[in-house]
Parts: sequence; C-alpha cells; structure tokens
Amino acid sequence: MGQRQDLLAGAKQCIIEKGYSRTTARDITAASGANLAAIGYHFGSKEALLNAAILESFDEWGSAIDQAEVASVIGDPIERLESFLAGFLTGSAQHRAMIVASVQAFAEAEFVPEVREQLAETYEEARRSVAAMLLGIEPDGVDEAGRQLGSLVLAIINGTALQWLIDPAATSSAAGLTAALRSLVASR
Repeated sequence: MGQRQDLLAGAKQCIIEKGYSRTTARDITAASGANLAAIGYHFGSKEALLNAAILESFDEWGSAIDQAEVASVIGDPIERLESFLAGFLTGSAQHRAMIVASVQAFAEAEFVPEVREQLAETYEEARRSVAAMLLGIEPDGVDEAGRQLGSLVLAIINGTALQWLIDPAATSSAAGLTAALRSLVASR
C-alpha cells in the first residue's frame, strides 16, 4: 500500500477503536506508520482524511449489503426481503466496524456537505438496487413506486443495524421482521 492508503487504513482503524471525534492526527500516524505531514499532503486536513475513511467504510458496508442481496434472488418480494435480511444479519458480526463507521458518517453529514452529498448519491443508488432485487427486475426498470419501496427497505436495514449495534440479542430475526411486515399488510 502507498502512504495515502496507509493513512486511510489507519484512520479507519482509529475511527473503529476511538470514534471520529476522539481520533487525533497522532493516533492516525501511529496506526498508519505515516508522518503528520503526510496527512496534509494527501488529504489537506485530519478531518478530510477522517471523512474519506468514513465514506470508504460506508462503501464497504454497502458492498457487504450487496453480497447479502446475491443470496436473495428466489421467491416473492417478502421472501426475497427475508433472505436478504438474513444475509445482512449474518454478516453484521464480521462487518460491525464498518457499520459503526457508517453510523458516524450519518452524524458527520450534518456538518460536512461532501459527506452529505456522497451519502445522498449512495442512498439513491441503493434505493433502486434494493427495489430491483425485491421486485426481480433491473435497477433501470425501477419506477417511483419501486424507489419508495427501496426507501422503506433501507429504513428497515438502517433501523435493524442500529438495533443490532445496541443489543444484538434483542434484535429481531429476518423471519421475525418479515412476519411483522406480513402482519401489517394483512391488517389492512
């Protein structure tokens, strides 16, 4: 890895171990083996480096979610959702650090327009991707109703992730979540 990648890896490690607000430039250089001047040279500031690390972690979490999607290609939309959520929950333990970093990205989005813009782009793509997976169509074929479905599923994913971070044992299973959804739909 080059020094820029070493800094990103060190920043991600520090965010995981200390959190965004508690990470210092010296922490990052200790974790990465780079020198303080390298942060300014490659990123301009510690905050810019931390933001880049958070966005990269968010993208990695998105990739983990995409892997969960691969397993969910059979059945009706709710069966696909259950399969997807099962894959997501199964992978959460190994991706905990990425989930934590992603949650921190949400907080930073309030203060850093670049982070907000990147997250907005990522979410727009994810809405269509998730809807396409549930509906069994290509992302280009997702209409506005499908986009709204994608938004709902992203809310379920994010809410489930937050609950899992706080108390994994109390977090509903994929089957429990989809059973609740079926119950809600049936009560109409």
